This record gives sequence, structure tokens and C-alpha cells, in this order.
Amino acid sequence: MIRAKSLYQLIVYSIIFIIILISSFTLIIIDNTFEEFQEKIRIIKENYTSKQKDLIKQDIANTIKFIHFYHTKYKDKKPEIQIKKEIIQAIETMKNQKDINDYTFVYDFNGTSIYYPIGKAGRNLYEFTDKNGTKVIKDLIEISKLPQGGFVQYLWYKPELKRNANKISFAMSYKPWNWTIGKGVYLDKIKKLVNEKENEYDQKISNSTLQITSLTIMLVLYSIFIYKNATILIAKEVREIGKFFKKSQDDDNPINHDKILFTEFRTIVNYANEALTSIKYKKHLLEDINKNLEAKVEEKTKELTNLVDSQKQFLKNSVHEINTPLAIIQTNIDLLKRKIPQNSYITNIESGAKIIQYIYDDLSFMIKKDRIEYKKEYLNFSEVLLSRIEFFEEIAKSNSLFFISNIEEDIYIKFNKTELQRIIDNNLSNAIKYSYAKSPIYIKLIYIDDIHVKFEVKTASQKIDSKNKIFNDFYRENNARGGFGLGLRIVKEICDKNFVTIKLDSNEQETKFTYRFNINENTTS
Repeated sequence: MIRAKSLYQLIVYSIIFIIILISSFTLIIIDNTFEEFQEKIRIIKENYTSKQKDLIKQDIANTIKFIHFYHTKYKDKKPEIQIKKEIIQAIETMKNQKDINDYTFVYDFNGTSIYYPIGKAGRNLYEFTDKNGTKVIKDLIEISKLPQGGFVQYLWYKPELKRNANKISFAMSYKPWNWTIGKGVYLDKIKKLVNEKENEYDQKISNSTLQITSLTIMLVLYSIFIYKNATILIAKEVREIGKFFKKSQDDDNPINHDKILFTEFRTIVNYANEALTSIKYKKHLLEDINKNLEAKVEEKTKELTNLVDSQKQFLKNSVHEINTPLAIIQTNIDLLKRKIPQNSYITNIESGAKIIQYIYDDLSFMIKKDRIEYKKEYLNFSEVLLSRIEFFEEIAKSNSLFFISNIEEDIYIKFNKTELQRIIDNNLSNAIKYSYAKSPIYIKLIYIDDIHVKFEVKTASQKIDSKNKIFNDFYRENNARGGFGLGLRIVKEICDKNFVTIKLDSNEQETKFTYRFNINENTTS
């Protein structure tokens, strides 16, 4: 945004703005005039073409009526050859002698010319094709066989121009003789009408431009006049007001508006005096309030700091305390499975324990991620993924789900094992939470190329509506299912840190999370 630092600059900017504004209006007017011109041209073309089509159609209809009348009248009195000859002579007589382009033509259904006034009759032009690929005579014959005839547009040689021109012809058939009778009109006359309208358009644009230019000059001169006669006085008033403002800051005296010339500036001075008085009062009031507020804020800040530290310590202690009973539960489950294998109750208990273990791993990672450096090493991604699938196998079964995996062997990447496990676990856990019952969970791990690996988890589940929120803290697409809404946030954080790209596709039938890993460290995509 342009900001004027003086009245002189304001006037200059105003003049520039006026010129730009008028130029814009000029362009709009020219554009509107051009659109109006194009619309008129379109109407002219349509009207001319429609009128010419109506004329030639009526001419051919009359010619067909004449042939039928003459043939019917003399078919039992004269030889048919003589009747045809006399009809051709009649068509020749009816031709416009002043316009060589106004003529009727006759072909038989085989494409042989019977009557063509500006060329030799007897030529077979059935396969003649113009430059646009139109089989002219063939199309005319075929359309003439229709009950009402029809139009064909094509390119045809025009003697006046000594070149091909657009032409449209109407043809009907006289079936007793297998004749196609037609008449055409060249469409190049439209160009002459268009040129006339273009001249009118140019004249209209010239007049509009002259008027707008005159208006621009008048406005610029008026702006200069205003600058010369008003800016000096206004600048003087502003300087006086500025002096009074400086004095009022030191001695608290109001501005003397009697020394101001313009009424408008006197009004400003009155408002300024009121504002200065109010500001000084509020300033003292705010100083007192701020002193009390600072003390209260400091006190509350200490309370909040202590509360946050207590919550952090509680969370650390809770996570630490969970580990011991969780290990006892896991150990006893293993012992029970040896004594009582294939027991559904034990399977459900193991599934629940593993869910607690997965949540514990997430919480433990959240607590330690800012204090521990997770170093990278070359990992067998395939083995890690298979071990995590085995871990979640019982949880999937207890939810009436099953895994279908496509995992290439010995896929190695340089990554931290804990972070890789968090990515895998959170995707498998979410797949189990949100999949439809008795549906498969598809897991894929393949090489993309020499430097990239693709890990994909696909489920049959509801569509994810808020794709842009799914990786936020504590966000859950479906509140009816369990979880804290931290899993995908952890996944996003790990992926961003390690340059892993994430792609989410979701519709009414399936949801697919795709991750592209770099095989080696520090390989950005």
C-alpha cells in the first residue's frame, strides 16, 4: 500500500490514481464495445446465413414443384427425353443472368452432372472431395433423398475470387428421374458486412478515447490547481497543530483553537484536546492497574509452573509404575498359555495386555523424546515389521480381523528402531480400531527404487473426512473408539524429522496410509 508522507505526494498519488482509474475505465469501455461488436457480428452472420438458406430452399422447392407439374402434364404427350430437355431449358431461362453465382445445378444419383451452367455437363463428380474432406456431390445426393431435402456446407471454386470459398447449398431430389436438384450461395459476402461494422467500431473507439483523454487532462489540471491554492494553507495549519501538541505534552495545557484558520481543523483540535485529557487520565489509571496486575501474574505464573511440573512428574511416575505390573501380566499370560492353550479368555486378556503395552510405549516415547537421542542404525525393516504384525496378531483376532501382508525380504534402511516401531505400531493399532469387523488389513513393504522404500497399510473402514486434522494432537476422527489421539501425531513428528513422506487416501470403501522411507540417512526427497 502506498503511503503519502506529504500533501505534495498525496496530490501526485491522486493524479496517478486518476490516470490509472480513467485508463481502467477506458479499457473496460473498449472491452465492452468489443464484446458488443462481436455479438453484432455473430447476429449478422446468423441472420445472413439464415436468410440465404431460406431463399435457396424456397427456390429449390419451387423448382421441384415446377418439374413435377411439367412432367405430370406432358408425360403421356411427349417423350421423356424431350420433357427433361425442356425442363433444363426452363431452369436455364430462370437463372439470374446478372449474377453468375446464382444458379441451379442438377445431378443424377450416380453423381453425373446433368445441368451445371458454368461448367461442362456430363462429368461424374460423385467422389469429388474439397480441402476440408467433404465429399460434396455425394453428400448433396444423399441429403437430397430425405423427404425435406437438406443443407451441405463445403468449399467450392468462385470465379470472381479465382479461389475456393465457403458455400452452402440446399438439395432435394426428384425421385421419378433420380435427379438431385440444388442451389447454393457463397458466404464471403459476410466478410464485407463485417468490414463495415469494423469501421464503425474503430470510429466509436476513437471517439470514446478522445472524450476520456479530454476528461483526464481536465482532472489533472484541476488537481494541480487544488495543490497550488490549498496545500500551502493546509500545511501551515498542520504545523501549528503540531507545535501545540508538543507544548501540551510538557505543560498539560490544551491546544488554543482560536489560532486555527480552517473550521475543519478547529474541530480536529477540539477532539484532540478531549483525547489528550482522556489519555492522561487513563495513563495514570493504567499505571496503578499494571502494578497490581504484575504482582498477580507473577503469583499465578508460579502456581501454574508448579502445577505443570507436578503433572509431568506424575506422568513419568505413572509410566514407570505401569511397566512392572504389565511385565507380571505378560509373564503370567505366557505361563497360562502353556498350561491351557487355545483358550479364548486368555487370548482376550493377552490382547488387552498388548493394547496397554502399545499405549505404554507411546507414552514412554512422548516423555523421553526430548531427553534421549534416538540413534540410527541399519535395520532389517522386513523383520521388524513381521515381529510387530505377530505382536498385534492376537489383538486383531479378538476384533474379528486378520492381516494380509506383502512384505519383500531383507529390506534394510538406516533408522532408529524405537521410532520405526512407533510408526508401525500406531498404524497397525489404528487399522485394528477402525476396520470393519471380519475384514482384512493389507500390509505392504516393497522397494520403490534404489533409494526409496514404501510401507503401506490399507483397511476397509469409514472415510476420513478431516485429512488435514488427522495428525493433530488429541484429534480422533471417531470419538466412539478408544485411544488418546496421540498416535498419528507421534508418527507425523518422527516422519518429519527423518524426511519420510506421508500420503493419505480415503473414500467410502477404504483408507490407505502410505509412507516413503529413504534407505540411507540424510537423503531428502
